[in-house]
Amino acid sequence: MFGFINVYKPVGMTSHDVVGFLRRITKIRQIGHTGTLDPFAEGVLPIAIGKATRLIEYLNDDKAYIGRFCFGKSTDTYDIEGNEVNIFEGKISKPEIINILSQFCGNIEQYPPIYSAKKINGKKMYELARAGIGVNDIEIKPCKVNIYKIEMLEFNKEEQWADIYIECSKGTYIRSIANDLGKALNNGCYLSKLKRVQAGKFSVENSVKLDDLKTSEDVQKVLLNPLDYLPQLTQELNKIEYERISHGMNIFNRINSKENDTIMLIKNNQLVGIAQTTSDGLKPKKVFIN
Repeated sequence: MFGFINVYKPVGMTSHDVVGFLRRITKIRQIGHTGTLDPFAEGVLPIAIGKATRLIEYLNDDKAYIGRFCFGKSTDTYDIEGNEVNIFEGKISKPEIINILSQFCGNIEQYPPIYSAKKINGKKMYELARAGIGVNDIEIKPCKVNIYKIEMLEFNKEEQWADIYIECSKGTYIRSIANDLGKALNNGCYLSKLKRVQAGKFSVENSVKLDDLKTSEDVQKVLLNPLDYLPQLTQELNKIEYERISHGMNIFNRINSKENDTIMLIKNNQLVGIAQTTSDGLKPKKVFIN
């Protein structure tokens, strides 16, 4: 089995839980996910099966989310699962939020939550936090991320929450945006819901629920051709090139590509290898021919 599955991760499961579930029903060990979603979050979770796990690094990493931002208090995890840190009496208005959102668009710096999988000196930050090491005890460096689009979808004045849509680059912490938004408004803010609606070319509209996957055959039916989700240039191989690639040999570059470009090698609409453009042609880096 070789390909991707666009899984809809439900609330309450971890990304590793989803991988474990698919391993049990397919009896395949070589399965990996393409980006962690917190247990309280839901939505698109692309899964690679078989040798497709070797393709994860080539996928488009841009994401899109819809989050529910709740005002009036802050938590230590920046989300609904954390402990209250501060409570604020003041109410926030819709115009205030809209005016401040522009500050979060473009290239920005943000600090990852103390309870996150970000590593410091080889240790995940949530492991340090659970060991009793506080935010003042370790040096947390800001991360540079890109917010392509951020806009309010809905605002509830009475309950003081806003649903906000965000398109962003890999590594963006939506929880951190919530916490920083609260600070910018001289208030508190945390994330109570989060749905990932897009991951590269994988969209929530075309995702598959785990309840619909009960057997290995069910998984096979929804398996996606990696070529439809990889953004790189492709070169169709002729018979001689196919033979050369199968033996790890260079082939002639017949497409318009720059040096060091990654090229997907295909035969009969199937991915058979990955090559890199060099001065000596296309040099195979990974081969998927049995």
